[in-house]
Amino acid sequence: MSFWPPRWAATLVAFAAAAAAVAAVPSAREQLLRAAGWALVVNEPVEPADIIVISLDSAGAGALEAADLVQSGIATRVAVFTDPPSGEDHEFIRRGLPYDDASARQIRQLNWLGLTDIVQIPRTESGTEGETQVLAPWCDQHQFQAVVFVAARDHSRRVRRMLDRVMKGHPTRVMVRPARYSTFDPDRWWETRDGVRKEIVEFQKLVLEAVVHPMSF
Repeated sequence: MSFWPPRWAATLVAFAAAAAAVAAVPSAREQLLRAAGWALVVNEPVEPADIIVISLDSAGAGALEAADLVQSGIATRVAVFTDPPSGEDHEFIRRGLPYDDASARQIRQLNWLGLTDIVQIPRTESGTEGETQVLAPWCDQHQFQAVVFVAARDHSRRVRRMLDRVMKGHPTRVMVRPARYSTFDPDRWWETRDGVRKEIVEFQKLVLEAVVHPMSF
């Protein structure tokens, strides 16, 4: 009696053979790794806008990017998201200790860079999801026609997809700008432990975004 392996076994063998071939050729391996890194990064042109919005997770890199955009004439105003306390933050506040507010820190950095026309966007939910959810009604309220959204480089592709979904039906055009000073380097991410961690975590989130919201892709 002959034995035939299941179809998925043959597929695994094919993938293993392809991986072995790539590993055997260093140049092909690096090309594949770079492609994986750039899969997380959106690269689109930005044009003059009503305001520049900075995501909190872009941190200082986002503040630097916003300052450069203002300097280049893209916009004169900058917005940052509020950073409501959560988790252990409430306990620090209860004990009368300073709450390390990421939003206030980002505003200080913008001030150091010479920017003074800064507004805050209220939010109640943390994370990228919380930011994108409040952006649409906030833009409607202020009747903005165009906005530049500065995101951490490794989050920018996922942010683009999320914004495409939440801004549907709203008149504001949102352009995503990855922060160039982010620590994630799509051309060399595999050389550091932090780069590998970011690639794996963010790629998983991007895949989950595709599975949960397939029509956004």
